[in-house]
Amino acid sequence: MVKAMETSFAGVLEGKKQYQVPLYQRVYSWGKKQLDQLWDDIIELAATRRDEPGASHFIGSLVLATSPDFNAVGVSKMLVVDGQQRLTTLTLLLAALRDHLAETGDTASADAIHAQYLVNVYDKGKPTKVLPTQADREAYKAVLTSSPEAGGSDAIGNAYNHFRAKIAAADDPDDPHDLEELENAVIHGLAVVVVTAEAGDNAHRIFESLNNTGLQLNQSDLLKNYLFMRLGERADDVYDAVWLPLEKKLSSGSLELLFWLDLAQRDERAKQSDTYAGQQKRLEKLTTPDQIESEVRRIAALGDVLATILDPSRESDPAIRRRLERIRAWGSTTAYPVVMTILARRAAGTATSAQVADALLTLESYFVRRIVVGRATAGLNRSLLQAVSTVTDAEAVDLSLRDYLSQGRRHFATDKQVRQAVGVVPFYWQGRAAQKKLILQWLEESYGAKEVVDPRNLTIEHVLPQTLTDAVRQDFAAGLPDHADVAAEHERIVHTIGNLTLTGYNSELSNRPFAAKRAMLAESGLRMNQEIAAHEAWGTEDINGRGADLAEKIIALWPGPNEALTGASDDQPSGTRRLVASIVAEIPAGRWTSYGEVALVAGSYPQPIAAIITTYLMQGAWRVLQTGGTISPGFRWLDPERSEDPRAYLESEGLKFGDDGHAATEQFIDARELAALAGLEVGDESPAWRAAGSRPLLAQRQAFFQTVHDLGGATGTLISSWPKATPQDAVDVNVGVPGCAVVLSLASREPAAVYCSFYIRNDKALFSHLHSRRHEIEDALGASLEWRDNPENKSSQAILRRDGDWREEALAPGLAQWLVTTAETFAAVFPGYVESARPLV
Repeated sequence: MVKAMETSFAGVLEGKKQYQVPLYQRVYSWGKKQLDQLWDDIIELAATRRDEPGASHFIGSLVLATSPDFNAVGVSKMLVVDGQQRLTTLTLLLAALRDHLAETGDTASADAIHAQYLVNVYDKGKPTKVLPTQADREAYKAVLTSSPEAGGSDAIGNAYNHFRAKIAAADDPDDPHDLEELENAVIHGLAVVVVTAEAGDNAHRIFESLNNTGLQLNQSDLLKNYLFMRLGERADDVYDAVWLPLEKKLSSGSLELLFWLDLAQRDERAKQSDTYAGQQKRLEKLTTPDQIESEVRRIAALGDVLATILDPSRESDPAIRRRLERIRAWGSTTAYPVVMTILARRAAGTATSAQVADALLTLESYFVRRIVVGRATAGLNRSLLQAVSTVTDAEAVDLSLRDYLSQGRRHFATDKQVRQAVGVVPFYWQGRAAQKKLILQWLEESYGAKEVVDPRNLTIEHVLPQTLTDAVRQDFAAGLPDHADVAAEHERIVHTIGNLTLTGYNSELSNRPFAAKRAMLAESGLRMNQEIAAHEAWGTEDINGRGADLAEKIIALWPGPNEALTGASDDQPSGTRRLVASIVAEIPAGRWTSYGEVALVAGSYPQPIAAIITTYLMQGAWRVLQTGGTISPGFRWLDPERSEDPRAYLESEGLKFGDDGHAATEQFIDARELAALAGLEVGDESPAWRAAGSRPLLAQRQAFFQTVHDLGGATGTLISSWPKATPQDAVDVNVGVPGCAVVLSLASREPAAVYCSFYIRNDKALFSHLHSRRHEIEDALGASLEWRDNPENKSSQAILRRDGDWREEALAPGLAQWLVTTAETFAAVFPGYVESARPLV
C-alpha cells in the first residue's frame, strides 16, 4: 500500500529532510528544452499569482520510500523512487536564485533560501536536502556549496548556468519584487503529490514498475489512489465491482481524459494539466465513505459514455453511431464534454435517441461550416465548453444546442455565409489537414457511389495546380480576360474548395495541366472526380461553379443555425478590427503608410495587422503599403465593384511613385503622425520588431515567430505551449515525444518558404519505423512529406514545405497560420506512430 498527499514545494523541502536518489536511478538528464518549459511555466505562474495569490501549477508526483538509513531522530531520509529530475531541477533553480541574490546584495534572502530549502544547516555535516545519484553528487555539491567548480559542463552544471542566465535577464532593477514573486511561485505555487510507500516495500521494485516498464503515475492514478484511500474497508469490494470493469473499458490515458471531461463539465476554464488539483479540491467536500462510493459509481457510469464516444461500435442506434464515428474521426476532444452530456441525458431518460442524433448532427454541422467560412478555431474551445451548461437542463437537447450555437460570436455560419465563402476562403489552409479531408470525403459519400474507395489511400489534390508552370499558366490564362493579373487570379482561387478534390495519385497528377489530369480523373472511382473530368477546361468560371455546387451540398448535408437568432452578430467587427479600421481611415489621400506603422498605433505586430487589412473591407486600406512603399504583388480589391489598377488609383489621389515602384518617402506618414490623426498615442520606445537597426532580417524573423506564437496560443488545441519569438531561423515545438520535436523553420533565400518538420534527434530505428509507414502517416496528414535521413548526421526528419515569402507583410499571416495548423496536425498524427515503435514515457 502507498499513501498520497498533495503539498507545495515548500512542504517538500522545509524541515529536517533529505531525499536520496538511489544508484539504480538514471543520472540527471534534463536539457534546455525541459528547463525552458519549466521556466516558462514558473514565470507565467508568478504573473498569475499577482492577481490570484492562491493560483497553483501541478508539476506531477514525487514517489518516495523509506531509506535504509532512516533515523527516528535528526534528518528524515527518504529514497526518491520517481520524480528526481523535477526535484533536482527545482533545487538547482533555487540555488541559482540564491547566488544571484547574494551577488546583488540581498544576502538575507539568499541565506533564507539556503537554510530553508537547500541545506540542513543545523545538522552535523550540513547534509543537502537533495542527494542525487552517485554520478551527479560532486557536481551538485559544488553548486550547493558555491564552490569554484560550480556550473561545470555536465548536465547539473548546464542547468545551474542556464537558470543563472534566465534569472539575470528577468531581474528588473526598477521592480523590487520580481525575484520575490519568482521565489514565491516556486516555493508556494508549485503543487506536487507526494506518494509514500509503506515501510518494508521494495523501493527498487516500485521504481521498476513505475519507470522501467514505461509506466508513470498520471493524474488518473493519483485520483484513483485518493478515492480508494478514503473508502476504507469498502475499497476492495468497490474496486472489484465498479472500478475494475471501468479499467477494462478505458486505458489509463482515457481515464485521465474522463476525469478532465468531468471537471470541464463543471468549469469551462479547467485545464487538462490541472485535472488532479481540480478534482481533488472538489472531492475534499465529500466527507463519508458512502459519498465517495457514490462518486466512484458516478464516474464509472460516465466512463461507459466515454467508452462509447471512443469506440462508437458500442452504440446500438445506427443514426447516433454514425454521428459518433464522425465526431471521433474529427479529433476534437474539446467537443467531448458536450457530447458526454448529451449521451448522459439519453441514459437518464431525459432525451430521446432522435434528439441525440439531431444534436450530434448540429455539432458536426457547426464544425464543418466553421471551416468552410474560415473560422475553424476562433473561440471554438470556449463555445463548446460553455455549451455544456446549456444542454444539461434544457427541455430539448437538440433545439437548445442549435439555438445556443446560433447566438453571439460563435461563428455558426449561415447559408448565405457558406455561399459567399466558397469562392473566396482558401479552404486548403483552414483547420487541420485531416478535417479538410474528412469534409471532402463526406461530400463524396453523399453521392452514394456504389464503388467503395478506401479513404486511407486518398489525399487532397489541387485540380488547378499550386505551382504556375509555363504550361499551367498558359492553360489558366486562356480563360481570363485580356490584361488580367494571372498570378493574382491564381492565388485568389487556387486554394478554394471548388478547386480541391481527393485522389489516390497526388504525386502523379502534381503540376500537370488540366488536359493531362482530366483522363486520370475520369477513371477515378470518385464521383466528384468524374464530374470534374466532364469539363472541357478548368478556369475561374469552372472552379467558381463547382464551388457554388458544393456550397449547396454543404447546406443540404449540414443544417445551419437558427437564423432568427444569428442577427448580424457574426458580421460585427472585432475590437481590434474596429481599431485598425478607425486608424486606416485617417490616412489622408496622397499619403501612405506601412503595416508596421499601423501596428505601432494599434499596439500589435505587422503580420496580424496585415491579415486584418487584407481580409476586411475598410476605408483607405489601399494606402497601406509594404515596408519601403511598394504595393503587394498579391494586392486585390476587397470591394467586388472595384477593378482599377491600385498604383494608378493611388497616383490619382496624389501619391508619387519612383521608377523602381516605391512610393515617395516625403509622402510617408509615420506612426506618431497617424496616431495624432486618430486621437491615439504611441510610446516613446520602439518595439523589438522595429528597433532592429542593422539586423533587419533577425527582426523580421522575430516578428514572424511572434505571429506564430500569438496564432498558436489563440487557435491551437493540441499544443499547449508555443515557443516565444526568436531571431533565429527555427523554433522547436514540444509535442510530448521524448527525443523528438516539431521544428518550424524559415528559408530566406529564393525561393522563400516555411517548413514544418518532425525532427528525430538520435534514433535511426525510429525514423526507419516511421518511414516504413510513411503512406499511412501521409494519408493521416493529408500531404506528402520529404523524408530526409543523412547517414552522416545523427538526426533525421520528415518535412513539409510551403512556398511563400514570410517577410512580406501581406503573406506572413497566412504562412504563420499554416505553420500553426500543420504543427497541430503533426502533433495529432506522429505521436501515435512513435508509440507503436516505443512506449511513450
